[in-house]
Amino acid sequence: MTYGNILRHRIAAPGTTPLIGVHDMYSASLAARHFDGMFVSGFGFAASHYGLPDIGFIAWPDMVAFVGRLRAAFPRHDLLVDIDDGYVDTEVACHVVENLERLGASGVILEDQKRPRRCGHADGKQVLPLEEYLDKLEAVLATRRDLVVVARTDATGEEDILLRAKALAATAADVVLVDGVRSVEWIRRIRDVVGDKPVLFNQIAGGKSPRLSLGELTGLGVDAAIYSTPCLFAAHQAIDTALIQLKAADGRLAPVADEGGVGVAVSTALLEQNLARLRGDGGAPTAR
Repeated sequence: MTYGNILRHRIAAPGTTPLIGVHDMYSASLAARHFDGMFVSGFGFAASHYGLPDIGFIAWPDMVAFVGRLRAAFPRHDLLVDIDDGYVDTEVACHVVENLERLGASGVILEDQKRPRRCGHADGKQVLPLEEYLDKLEAVLATRRDLVVVARTDATGEEDILLRAKALAATAADVVLVDGVRSVEWIRRIRDVVGDKPVLFNQIAGGKSPRLSLGELTGLGVDAAIYSTPCLFAAHQAIDTALIQLKAADGRLAPVADEGGVGVAVSTALLEQNLARLRGDGGAPTAR
């Protein structure tokens, strides 16, 4: 099976498929220990690669190169990639999709925002005319072979949300995502208008959407969930705490606990697992 078909199979299975947002190779190494699926988060990548907010600074060659490194290190994991608006131009969007599929990405998310873009849970989002977005989406769908394509709308008006969700569900896109959903009731309304098409839900700490468990999402008919920034925000807090403690201790490192602490041995062991996979047989993808 291809990477795209494996992810498609998982999304179609009972329950809600989780995909964990990663922002660099280290966060991916940790996420791979706990989950089968990763989400290459635009928010996290913009923050880690550029130190900038997620408002359109990502250059597509940087994202493609990152996905290539991820696939080499994690040949058995699902990789869903945020490609924003396809980097503005339809031809570029199709070129990026071709490259990502060749590298082994499992799927992409293509949004209908227009520039200057915003994080899906930020205020001030603007969307392209629906027909303009649908033309871009159709071009991407015609370009992909087996890659999963998630059609995403960032509409904020109630009528526009339902109109666009229904229009996206009528295309050959595999999954529909309405970002920034504000309530359980709106999840139900989107689920109804989308019909049989799989639905993806985006959760981000401090975002506009309700915090829901996988069981709760399954009960609402949600087929997949992306967690955009758990690794990034956890790293932010942990690094800040560690540096505050180091400063307070006049530069003396805290001892590494016998159990649960992270020091050079634990970190090296994690990275050696990646090295072993790179040196070994990556193999073809297999359904889990």
